[in-house]
Amino acid sequence: MNASDLPVEELDYPFDPVHVATAPAQPRDAARLMVVDRSSGAVAHAQVRDIGRWIGSGDALVVNRTAVLRARLITEETEGLLLEPMPDGSWRMLLRKAKRFKAGERLLLRRPGAVSGAGDEDDRGVPGTDAVELVERSGEAWRVRLVAGDEGGDAGEVLDRSGWTPLPPYILRSRIDRREHVGDSVDRREYETVYADATQRASVAAPTAGLHFTPGLLEELERRGVRRAELVLHVGAGTFKPVDAPMLSAHPMHRERFHVPEATAELLRSSPRPRLVAVGTTTVRALESLPDPVPAGGHSADTGILISPGHRFRHVDAMITNFHLPRSTLLALVGAFVGLGRLKELYALAQREGYRFYSYGDAMLIL
Repeated sequence: MNASDLPVEELDYPFDPVHVATAPAQPRDAARLMVVDRSSGAVAHAQVRDIGRWIGSGDALVVNRTAVLRARLITEETEGLLLEPMPDGSWRMLLRKAKRFKAGERLLLRRPGAVSGAGDEDDRGVPGTDAVELVERSGEAWRVRLVAGDEGGDAGEVLDRSGWTPLPPYILRSRIDRREHVGDSVDRREYETVYADATQRASVAAPTAGLHFTPGLLEELERRGVRRAELVLHVGAGTFKPVDAPMLSAHPMHRERFHVPEATAELLRSSPRPRLVAVGTTTVRALESLPDPVPAGGHSADTGILISPGHRFRHVDAMITNFHLPRSTLLALVGAFVGLGRLKELYALAQREGYRFYSYGDAMLIL
């Protein structure tokens, strides 16, 4: 079945919100790992730290080294999410209650910080002097400028002290429902891969399959002969957008910027080529967006690829991924790799076995 004839209902599956993970496993590689063999249909249950039982010499682990932008902004009146910088130094931003505000308004930002007399952090932070200035409405978003307060500095410094970790809305809702309070300092640390490149801080969501890896696990895989290849894909806000069109083909797929360096491109061109184990759907998206043949010198581009059942995978041999939301393009991508019907069977099994779902949840290794 191709995207053109996939009804959105096919991306549904029964789900109990009790399985939403609101914090990562500790340590990271203690997360559970469901191992699925596409050839035999066999399923094994392990932990991420056991992944060396299935990945070894002759394999290459391909990771996305993007870093997470402190893109969530909280004011007294509302909240916003930065989408992307503009050439003139302004930003595109989604803003709650957007129609309430007018161009020219400045909204003071609340920054993450400890509550006076308390040992942890307030969920809405403390007042600050940095601000966001509303310039003009632009479609569904606002064009805004970040304005430094008493401490001065550029936009990067404003975001470093007054921006918040852009956690997915379902984590924030689940924390409220469960009355869990987690400081932003914790999320800044946990919602980032250990191999993220701080000079590539442009994603509004983490490449979450990579959150499970620790320096020790990466070193162990290297000792086993696993090569590591790198690329960068900056995750956009469209990754949170559910498919609400009747057919998947009608979904307005978001675009994301990616770069595959020459060292990785050379690996893809090599013969014999190692088995490529993609860490996360963002890595899959970048690899499958490459032109054929893979160009020398590396490749940078925007991709709007929609990977769905019927896609022929050209580069990805195995995949590490989290458990994804219903009616999401991420679910369609993984369904294209393992079979959508089979994937929904595996998700039902995962819930019966108590796996934790979504960004801070457990993982699958699909061979």
